[in-house]
Amino acid sequence: MLMESIAWAQETGGGGSPASGGAGGILSLIPFLLIFIIFYFLLIRPQQKKQKQQQSLLDALKKGDKVITTSGIWGTITNMGKETVTLQVADNTKIKMQRENIARIRAEDEDKEKES
Repeated sequence: MLMESIAWAQETGGGGSPASGGAGGILSLIPFLLIFIIFYFLLIRPQQKKQKQQQSLLDALKKGDKVITTSGIWGTITNMGKETVTLQVADNTKIKMQRENIARIRAEDEDKEKES
């Protein structure tokens, strides 16, 4: 008899109506939705913005640009292919590398720092 009353109490859900269970389910999803929104604005969106900036930099490259690669090599673009770039790093030294490995274009004041 005691087991039947416990089962009956669990079945009724504490006297609430079945419609309140649906609203409780939606309310329990709100913290997860807020966490996703926070992750989007703190992690996903800045990363997408950075990727777009890097892609626009790679699309704007041209011969004669002075660049720095992701590995820290300083060079001047002498030839460009669809996926590769040839950099002159010294008077008679040229290297060929993937276009994606160009990190940034050097500023004019960086050239003066290197020479001194």
